[in-house]
Amino acid sequence: MMGRHVQAGSIDVWVEQQGAGPDVLLIGGAGDPADIWQFQLQGLADRYRLTACDSPGAGRTPLPAGPLSVAGMADDAAALLRALEVPAAHVAGFSGGSAIAQELALRHPVLVRSLVLVSTWDRPDAYMRTLGNSLSWLAEVAPSERAFLEAFGLWLYTPRAYEDGTVDKFIDETLAFPHKPSAAAIQRCLDAFIAHDASDRLAAIRVPTLVLAGGQDIITPPHFGRLVADAIPRARLEILVGEAHQPFQEAPELFNEEVDAFWQEVAAREQAVSAAAG
Repeated sequence: MMGRHVQAGSIDVWVEQQGAGPDVLLIGGAGDPADIWQFQLQGLADRYRLTACDSPGAGRTPLPAGPLSVAGMADDAAALLRALEVPAAHVAGFSGGSAIAQELALRHPVLVRSLVLVSTWDRPDAYMRTLGNSLSWLAEVAPSERAFLEAFGLWLYTPRAYEDGTVDKFIDETLAFPHKPSAAAIQRCLDAFIAHDASDRLAAIRVPTLVLAGGQDIITPPHFGRLVADAIPRARLEILVGEAHQPFQEAPELFNEEVDAFWQEVAAREQAVSAAAG
């Protein structure tokens, strides 16, 4: 993968790109570097040009001064697409990145060809807010970084991933990563994501939308995805029954198959509309 910094508005964003074809923008959540999308950057590069970036304060993208907001991060994503001279992209957002993707489609609709919203929500409930807020003290009281990641992973992955060594592998990779986000950076992003509420605006999204929810996700269980899919006109909800919060990492072949089929469907629909108009 080729990585570089790209000036996107006032932010110097670290970007990794792979492949050739229709443009795809991958947006991660709090503290996520571009590397979390490794299975997509590698597995879909024969069909798409994929762009992933480090989240604010994560990896090699600096944390901006001042308060963070989902709207501001969506504007930064729009600036990135324009800096890369991408006229419109399929946008896939995970968790907090799905909130950014929603705002990107609302604030900059011409830049969004379609949406894939993974582990998403329209607005957080009390359970989700409490869970998010607990991260700060969990990091402070954990006896080690590994212990923190093992505990945090209980919210992200299935029991299967603990049994088969997948979580241990992800933790080893995280501990070895040289560009870890600070706890303050993660907390500032989480604060912005927990404040996200698009419940009264999602009906304004007009692009084809696929909502993916993990049947075992305890952070954003399927009823959150159902609310989002019901609010966005003609959106489709797919529940990945055996998966949890991060299916694109834990079940990448299944995830890649789902999103590829959706993007092909979008392209076919666009061609049909163009042919009818022509």
